[in-house]
Amino acid sequence: MSNCAIVGINWGDEGKGRMVDYLTDKYDIVVRYQGGGNAGHTVINNSGKFALHLIPSGIFRKGVVNVLGNGVALDPENLWQEMCSLTEKGVSVTPQNLRISERASLLMPWHRDLDALEEERLKDKKYGSTKQGIAPFYSDKYQKKTVMAGELFYPDELRSHIKDILEWKNLTISNVYGAEEYTMEKIEKWISDYCEKIKPFVCDTASFLRNAQEKGKNILFEAQLGSLRDLDLGIYPYTTSSNTTAAFAPVGSGLTTAKIDDVVGVVKAYSTCVGEGPFVCEMFGEEAQKLRDAGGEYGAKTGRPRRVGPIDLVATKYGVEVQGATCIALTKMDVLSSMEKIPVCVKYSIDGKETDKFPFPTLLGGAKPVIEYVDGWNCDISGVRSFSKLPKQARNYVKMIEKAIGCRIGYVSVGPERESMIIR
Repeated sequence: MSNCAIVGINWGDEGKGRMVDYLTDKYDIVVRYQGGGNAGHTVINNSGKFALHLIPSGIFRKGVVNVLGNGVALDPENLWQEMCSLTEKGVSVTPQNLRISERASLLMPWHRDLDALEEERLKDKKYGSTKQGIAPFYSDKYQKKTVMAGELFYPDELRSHIKDILEWKNLTISNVYGAEEYTMEKIEKWISDYCEKIKPFVCDTASFLRNAQEKGKNILFEAQLGSLRDLDLGIYPYTTSSNTTAAFAPVGSGLTTAKIDDVVGVVKAYSTCVGEGPFVCEMFGEEAQKLRDAGGEYGAKTGRPRRVGPIDLVATKYGVEVQGATCIALTKMDVLSSMEKIPVCVKYSIDGKETDKFPFPTLLGGAKPVIEYVDGWNCDISGVRSFSKLPKQARNYVKMIEKAIGCRIGYVSVGPERESMIIR
């Protein structure tokens, strides 16, 4: 038996979905253990191009069981729409290959509304939310004001529970934001339209995972976003509202006895960031737009342009430490192929002093990038499948990153397709 977590090392959008899709031929089960539908995992394979938001990226592999764990923000509306979209494209989604934890809490319609209302209130101090209701959801969960998916099987108790929560929630919706209150009739229609449709997929996934563990099944844990968006260890408050680290996988999956054998940290060959908050290595103007267009750097969920910059070795080393990464997958190397000189952020300058240590979040706003340039390779590498066949400059770039972050780079992605991978 082998357990592996695939996690983001930076701000998210590193290419975790393509790595899950690539590696799932070695695993029996893929589990999403945190986060919600506020970000996307882009996967390109023989079935086509997909942007997954809630469904684990192992859904394309026959024989793989995909699980949404109790730590997930379960949005029935978005999930059902995603399931329908996959089915329409010929991807099988059944209770046999997708299972939802009965202990996963439901993201309610008012969570999205409150997310948008709060961002509007904050104006120029906004956190850069995708307005998918994630922060209000997790806030309510920790206040014990959410509904678990398993309650769908007990309609009388469910109605009573929602009625109590609704009375409490409407106080905020109407009195704080002056918005229209929710009615029980509206929520009942939402339950009928979406929750009833996903109900056949809801089960005791914790028992399923424990039984799989006893049988020696290989389990892959799929994270959302990256180290710097972790609620506790990221660039707070410009984080997500859950723990994006591999250490949370046993709790968020429901398999609390899980021992993580390998942590594959995914790092992009340059830096990208969606949302607000400090981004020390950010590039601007024509140089940034050229890199953005070359990499297709637009959010999988929102479509909004990602902020871009050179690879940030300070942030990446910190992300490796936070995740306890045992191996790195370096993605989108091919995007840099046209650059004669490649910028690299090697240190930060704070109050005139240079440091290679990632600082406390309060200091990030005043940090400046210390940039060095390395030689580019100036040729197409998308067809290369052996590390030794890469141009010397490309090999040097990989080795330079590897040395700086203190973790072995075992995979180098040179294209978005499943087979566009170099294994070292």
